[in-house]
Amino acid sequence: MRAVDVLKRKRAGAELSREEIAFLVNGFTAGEIPDYQVSAFLMAVCLRGMSAEETVALTETMLRSGVILDFSDVSGPKIDKHSTGGVGDKTSLIIAPLAASAGLVVPMISGRGLGHSGGTLDKLEAIPGFNVRLDEKRFHEVVSEIGFAMVGQTEAIAPADRKLYALRDVTATVESFPLITGSILSKKLAEGIEGLVLDVKVGSGAFMKTREDAETLARSMLSTAARMGTKAVVLLTDMSQPLGTHVGNALEVEESLAVLRGEGPRDLNRLCIRLTAHMLALGGIASGVEDGERRAQEELRSGRGLSKFLDMVRAQGGDPRIVDGGVLPRARAQKEVAAEANGFVAAIDTEMLGTAAMVLGAGREKVEDVIDPGAGLVVGKKLGDEVRKGEPLVTLHYNDPSRLFEAEGMIQQAYSLDGARRPSVPELIQAVLEP
Repeated sequence: MRAVDVLKRKRAGAELSREEIAFLVNGFTAGEIPDYQVSAFLMAVCLRGMSAEETVALTETMLRSGVILDFSDVSGPKIDKHSTGGVGDKTSLIIAPLAASAGLVVPMISGRGLGHSGGTLDKLEAIPGFNVRLDEKRFHEVVSEIGFAMVGQTEAIAPADRKLYALRDVTATVESFPLITGSILSKKLAEGIEGLVLDVKVGSGAFMKTREDAETLARSMLSTAARMGTKAVVLLTDMSQPLGTHVGNALEVEESLAVLRGEGPRDLNRLCIRLTAHMLALGGIASGVEDGERRAQEELRSGRGLSKFLDMVRAQGGDPRIVDGGVLPRARAQKEVAAEANGFVAAIDTEMLGTAAMVLGAGREKVEDVIDPGAGLVVGKKLGDEVRKGEPLVTLHYNDPSRLFEAEGMIQQAYSLDGARRPSVPELIQAVLEP
C-alpha cells in the first residue's frame, strides 16, 4: 500500500477502508509517513467528508494508537462529560465532583485553551500547587481514592490525536466534523469509560456558530460512540453569551466554588445540574434525568460536592485554602467598561469577549504563550438586561496596562444595545439528542 494511492482515492471522494485509514494514521504516528502527505489527507477529508464507517475507523485507529486506561477494579459506573468549549465554560470543575460524590467514577482527561475558548487544565493550574500532569499510575490511584481526577493527556494516550491535531491547527482543517469527532472520542474513550455526556455549544462564543452545524457534529459523535459500544447523549447549549459571569482562570475557579457552595449565577448552576443529571442517568445511578437532577441538587445542598472537589485538590497537590478565597491569584488592577448609551443588551459577540480576556492575558493565541492566571473579566450585563449610560458592561481584571486599550475597544464592540425594547433571550438548553 502506498500513501499517494490512498490520497488519490480520498481526493476523488472514494470511501477508504479501515486498512487504508489505519495505514495512514499509524504510519504518520510512527514517523513513517511524512506530514505533507497527511496534510493532503486532512484537507481531502475536510473537503470530501467521511462516511460513518470511515469516521469510526479513524476514531478507533486514533484510540488504539496508545493505551486505553482500565478502571474495572474501581467500583462504580465510569461516566465522563465533554464540552466543545466556549467563554466562561467552567462546568467540568463543578460537574465532576458532583457526579463523583453521587457515586459515579469520573476519570476526566481535559485540555488547554487556545484562542477565545478557555481550557479546563488552565483553570485548574490557577490553583496554587495543582498538578494536572499525573502519570497513568497516579491518575488511577487518585480516581480509586476519591472517585475522580482531572488531568491532561499523557504521551501514552491517543498519540495519533496529538500529532494530527498539531497538523490540523496549521493546515486550516480544524473544523472538519469527522476529524473533530475522532479527536474528541479517541481521547475520551481512552479513559475506559462506559458512557459520555457531550455538551455541544452553539452561538457566537462557540466553535459551532449555527444550530445546523452543532447538530451535525452532535449526530456524528453520537453515531460514532454508539458504533464503538459507548452510551452517549448530547445537549445542545447556548453560547450566545458567556456562561456565568466570570471569564479567566482564577476567576472561573472562584465562580465554580461559589456554585459548589450553593451560590453562583443561575444559568451556570442550572446547566451543571442538568449535565450531572444526564451523567447519573447514563450510569444508572439515577432512574432518569428528573431523578438525576434531584440527586445532583442534594449533592450540592449537602456540601458533598464541594468537599469532593477539595479532596481532588489535595490529592493533586493543590492548596485547599482556595475555599476561603485567600490564595487564588488576583489581578493587581481592575477597570470598568461603561455603556455609552441607554438600552437593552440585544446581542453580544461572545467570541470577542473571550478574545478580550485572552488579550488581557487569560488565554493564549499561540501554544507557547504564557497565561496570566489572575487576568480576565467579569460580565456585568447579559442578554436582555437593561443598561443605563455609564453603567459597567464588564469589569476588566489585568496586570499589564499595555493590554488595556485593545481589550476595552473589544468590549465596546462586542455589545449591541437596543434602545426600544427588551429582546428575547435564547434558551440555555436548546435540545437533547440521543442515538
